[in-house]
Amino acid sequence: MLLETLKIINGKAPFLSFHNERLNRTRQILINTNDKIDLKNVITAPPPNGIYRCRIIYSKTIESIEYLPHQKRNFQTFKIIKDDKIDYAFKYLNRDNLNCLIKLKESADDILIIKNGFVTDTSIANVAFLHKNKWLTPSTPLLKGTTRERFLKTQKIIETEIHLEDLNKFSKMVLMNALLDFYVVDNLVFT
Repeated sequence: MLLETLKIINGKAPFLSFHNERLNRTRQILINTNDKIDLKNVITAPPPNGIYRCRIIYSKTIESIEYLPHQKRNFQTFKIIKDDKIDYAFKYLNRDNLNCLIKLKESADDILIIKNGFVTDTSIANVAFLHKNKWLTPSTPLLKGTTRERFLKTQKIIETEIHLEDLNKFSKMVLMNALLDFYVVDNLVFT
C-alpha cells in the first residue's frame, strides 16, 4: 500500500498537480498501470473550514481517504542518525524502517538521516540549508517530496550534494512537506 498526504485549507487542496504527478508516476512504476487518477475527483467532501491532513491510501485504485485536523509541531533539535541501507524512494504506508530510526531521537524534535555520508531527509520532511543567501537542498533525498519538487521548479531551492561534515556551515534549515510547506528552523541544533 502507498500513501499520499495533502494539505486541505478551508476545503481546498493547493498544489494538487504535484500530488497527482507523484501518485500516478508511483502507480506506473510499482503497479505497472498507465491509467491516471485525478485527485481532484477523489477529494469530494473535504472539511470546509480549517487546516486538515488528507491521507490517501492507494495501490492500483484509491483504497481509503481520511481527513485529520492538522496538528502544528515545532522543530529545533535534530538527532543525526546514520543508516546506509534505508530506502524510501516511494511513499509507502509502511514506515517501519523510518519508525525504527525515530526511536533513536532521544530528546530531539526529529532526526536527520545520513546515508553513505550524504544528508537526506528528516523522518517527515525534505530539508534545505541556508548558505550565502541561497537555500541548498540535498541531491540525495530519501523521497522526492512534492513540496521539494515545487520549490526546485520555482528555483527557491538549489539541489546540491551535502555531506555530513557540511552541516557545521549552516545556521538555518528548512523542513519541506505538504503540511509544513517551507518551515524555517532558525536556531538549529544537531545532537
